[in-house]
Amino acid sequence: MIHSTAIIEPGAKLGNNVSVGPYSYIGNDVVIGDNCIIESHVVVKGPSTIGSGNHIFQFASVGEACQDKKYNNEPTILIMGDNNVIRECATIHRGTIQDQGVTKIGSNNLFMAYTHVAHDAVIGDNVIFANNASVAGHVHVGDWVILGGNSGVHQFCKIGAHAFIGMYSGVNKDVPPFVTTIGMPAGPAAINKEGMKRRGFESDEIMAVRRAYKAFYRKSLGAEEAIESLSEDAAKYPAVKLMVDFVKSSERGIVR
Repeated sequence: MIHSTAIIEPGAKLGNNVSVGPYSYIGNDVVIGDNCIIESHVVVKGPSTIGSGNHIFQFASVGEACQDKKYNNEPTILIMGDNNVIRECATIHRGTIQDQGVTKIGSNNLFMAYTHVAHDAVIGDNVIFANNASVAGHVHVGDWVILGGNSGVHQFCKIGAHAFIGMYSGVNKDVPPFVTTIGMPAGPAAINKEGMKRRGFESDEIMAVRRAYKAFYRKSLGAEEAIESLSEDAAKYPAVKLMVDFVKSSERGIVR
């Protein structure tokens, strides 16, 4: 399963049934779980821990040192879960000691061609990065988020679960859960109704999220006023509570 032209450094550890294609490079301090497929011309450097069932396509660079001028070869890490698909020319970098020293990727994610995950980012599960989508350092992306093509997220921003970042969006504030954005800079456009329906949310909870969206974005209320007005729905609907808790904890402020 290991092509004769592939280079596997002595310190690398590969699980069972791992395939490594022609001219790929697996560096020291890399751990790759079972049933992974590494196509041709892939570079994986460490320290990195890659889970099982991941498929990394040609010319991707995974676990490389970050593009931060403060970085001075400290032994920071990348941790990736299971069943991720990393397409052509995607780049995922390790963390820095200015944060927790780790970049974290969850499971069941799709990173399309030319996508970028910068140092210290935390990506949840079931996330889709469309072509050329990029997140800067220290960005947190929740579960089930979709980043449209050519979208970008400013450092330290947080994207809530089930949000949809429209193509060409330039995100410079936090995006609450379930919110769809568009524009440069990104602004709120609607709730991600179709995404919620596909993931099994009941119609009454979708309507409650719509009311929450209107409270935050359509009624000229301040954040604290909107949160107060949503107290009953937050107690009844977990999705609304998720939105309220996110806005309460936002340090950068939410998109407007």
